[in-house]
Amino acid sequence: MSVRDDPQAQPVRPTAEDPVAAAGSELIGGPTGRRALLGTSWWTPVRIVAIVAIGMFALGMAQKLPCYDGGWFYGATAQYTHACYSDIPHLYNGRGFALDLVPYFDRIPDSVSGGMEYLEYPVLTGLFMEVASWMTPHGGSIQDREQIYWLVNAGMLMVCTAVIAVCVARTHRRRPWDALLVALAPAFALTATINWDLFAVALTAAAMLMWSRSRPLAAGVLLGLATAAKLYPGLLLGPLLLLCLRAGRLRTFWTAAGGALAAWLVVNLPVMVSTQGGPHIRDGWKMFYTFSQERPVDFGSVWLIISQRTGNSLEDVNTYGTGLMVLACLGVAALALCAPRRPRLAQLSFLIVAAFVLTNKVYSPQYVLWLIPLAALARPRWRDFLIWQACEVMYFLGIWMYLAYTGSGDQHRGLPAEGYQLAIAVHLLGTLYLCALIVRDALVPERDPVRWDGSDDPGGGVLDRAPDAFVLGEARRGARAESAALVDWGVHRE
Repeated sequence: MSVRDDPQAQPVRPTAEDPVAAAGSELIGGPTGRRALLGTSWWTPVRIVAIVAIGMFALGMAQKLPCYDGGWFYGATAQYTHACYSDIPHLYNGRGFALDLVPYFDRIPDSVSGGMEYLEYPVLTGLFMEVASWMTPHGGSIQDREQIYWLVNAGMLMVCTAVIAVCVARTHRRRPWDALLVALAPAFALTATINWDLFAVALTAAAMLMWSRSRPLAAGVLLGLATAAKLYPGLLLGPLLLLCLRAGRLRTFWTAAGGALAAWLVVNLPVMVSTQGGPHIRDGWKMFYTFSQERPVDFGSVWLIISQRTGNSLEDVNTYGTGLMVLACLGVAALALCAPRRPRLAQLSFLIVAAFVLTNKVYSPQYVLWLIPLAALARPRWRDFLIWQACEVMYFLGIWMYLAYTGSGDQHRGLPAEGYQLAIAVHLLGTLYLCALIVRDALVPERDPVRWDGSDDPGGGVLDRAPDAFVLGEARRGARAESAALVDWGVHRE
């Protein structure tokens, strides 16, 4: 039995193959030696990664302290100049939780919501918010209650962080240390408590773990629940379909897709359908979808740069964005079916979610959380990951300084529109840079760090080391030459 097929094999040491990881390890005593006895104590890689992730999450909470102490409640721009804004305390009252209103069923008074009639989040995220409100005492001032509500949500999101760290560490059996990319990601810590995205990210990470263990039904159910919390996880069904088509495992895909659809319906149907006055789709349930459709060009998108530079409001932005997304999906499909070796699931998943982020009409700073676990699995190289993270941190600071500028009146304290456009461009270029590297890895498999030891797709579950059944282009010639045998793409590196 080869080392790569041995479940008891030692985990890959990033300090042995990644010069940035080796240099960084000097802070804790230097690279791991080849005689080190890994996994022989309580301090296993998975536990270390989880503890580091929780520690970084706590640092992110500490970074919000200026806002917790008053920035959320006093001063027009204090929460922006300290870069500690969060939706969570503001929406506790602004979406009726302080009034004990039931999300999607009770209309929110305009005097509270500012015109948003119902909660504009998917159903499972709304449930997450409601559960947190149940655990928030209803006595005391509204400021005290908003502070406690943020703390309760932060505690629940910390659990999600631990789940993400563990799932990413266990998805690639021999590469648990890659999850340190997630645990130590600065953008993760900075954006973790801005909104509720970590809940959907945790469900998505668990779905990918289940898929890597060849449990398609469980993976599908978790993916359906994740899609009921945020829209983006549903995009992962596209890469699954393409890869299963190429590997001739469509039955497995339909098992996962059926589980996803069933889970999504179980969560949504009780809220979706109203029987008052006859069966119809409830307005409260539709709010997330109508709001997403009708929302104009907003922060962080390439469309905002175009709109501000040209003075055009881009009323047809939905058409433009959808067209570019369709083109990106076709590109991902071509890569999946034409690459010389079937791309890994994490690679295509990152590319499809990144395409959605790049073409969308809004990019909130916490959206980076969607990509961080996928990036750690798709391109586990510290240099490239940190370059991308530096771009995201610059965007994180840029949006708050821009809001400080627009909210400070004639004082103009902060970043003007031109500076914010530059921050958006940096975010776009950083994401495109990582996409380009992942595409290159798929086209030249020997450049893929995960495949350096001869592995195929350790997160692919039934796809791992499966022969191709349907390919296009140059890949067809390679498939015939291999006669259904796999090529060991690994390149031995000291």
